Amino acid sequence: MSLHLDRIEWMPSPPLAPDDGPIDIAHLRRMTLGDAALEREVLTMFSAQASRLVTALAALPPDASALAHTLKGSARAVGAFALGDAAAHVENLIRSGGNPADALSELDDAVTDAKSAIAAVLRQA
Repeated sequence: MSLHLDRIEWMPSPPLAPDDGPIDIAHLRRMTLGDAALEREVLTMFSAQASRLVTALAALPPDASALAHTLKGSARAVGAFALGDAAAHVENLIRSGGNPADALSELDDAVTDAKSAIAAVLRQA
């Protein structure tokens, strides 16, 4: 018995987890209980805090691991998970005595991406 096999062109599958960009808006909405005004306020405060913390981290002060830890928690709370992961990487490198130079650059990029996404959300409001 001979099998006849046809080539089937498949469509690409959607990602298993949706990628909403630098800010997971669904997570943010859950955290703010769907209050749009609170979402905007939280995003505004986070954007300012992220800028302050990444600027402070660039100088590698004695409390740098604590600053990275704060940024990690704040980022994850608002749904900026990539930024939170970048901050966690910096925190781990500092605590282990590694060189965080490249990780700090990646963190700076993640903050820039998150701030751009936040600005877009705030413009839509």
